[in-house]
Amino acid sequence: MTTTSPLTHSEPTYVPLAARASMWHDFATIAHRAIRGVFREPEFFIPALITPVFFFVVNVGALQDFAQGSGTVQDFKAFQLPVAIIFAVTGVSRASALVTDIQSGYFDRLLLTPIRRPMLLLGLMAADFVSVILLTIPVLLLGLVLGVSFETGLIGMLVFLLYGALWGLAFAGFPYAIALKTGNPGAVNASFILFFPFAFLTTTFLPKEALTGWLSTVATYNPVTYVLSGLRSLVSDGWKADLLLQGLAASLGLMVISFGLASLAMRGRTDRG
Repeated sequence: MTTTSPLTHSEPTYVPLAARASMWHDFATIAHRAIRGVFREPEFFIPALITPVFFFVVNVGALQDFAQGSGTVQDFKAFQLPVAIIFAVTGVSRASALVTDIQSGYFDRLLLTPIRRPMLLLGLMAADFVSVILLTIPVLLLGLVLGVSFETGLIGMLVFLLYGALWGLAFAGFPYAIALKTGNPGAVNASFILFFPFAFLTTTFLPKEALTGWLSTVATYNPVTYVLSGLRSLVSDGWKADLLLQGLAASLGLMVISFGLASLAMRGRTDRG
């Protein structure tokens, strides 16, 4: 009796592919590294605080008597505190660290991973938010020590910090765009020059009604004018929805432009890679 062995067929083995990490995981990974970088560079905060504190103290000391004596401004310290906040938060970003990553090749290695490209910028923005809050708190405390009081109370102070932080994040797109486009630390450091037209062609020293000629026209189209109005309303006028919404719209509009440019620069670097 002859027995035949059944033919054996080897079935192909399928190895399941690892599931792609969630968008939240991508964001948390980039944000965690960037935020750690903030606390590893405490020397960053001292120079960043010098400018707003210097301008606040000098402007109040030099112009307070004149401004209040002429009736242009009721409380010049309260009028200048939002200016100090704008100076504190503008230009604060991890763009320099991004340039370091580009030059070291780390950023190119990131681009080889399946991490979502928008998360590369949003994660850095999380660190920027931490930075601007850490910078605005001392400036706010200085104002309180010098006698500035908030008509909107404690909640108004919190909104004041977040409102200023939003402007800081909106402007941060410009240094990121320059960093991604050039990979040059000198170009990133020079990006702060972009802020000077925003800072001085507006209601930095006088209210909008006191400006005349071409300066009044430029201030009308300067988004900082509306951000300052929103911040000042929290200090001196109470909850003014129209002023707050105008400033919010100005910050969000600038954010669309700046991070639109940064996204285009990211796409260009990705394509080159």
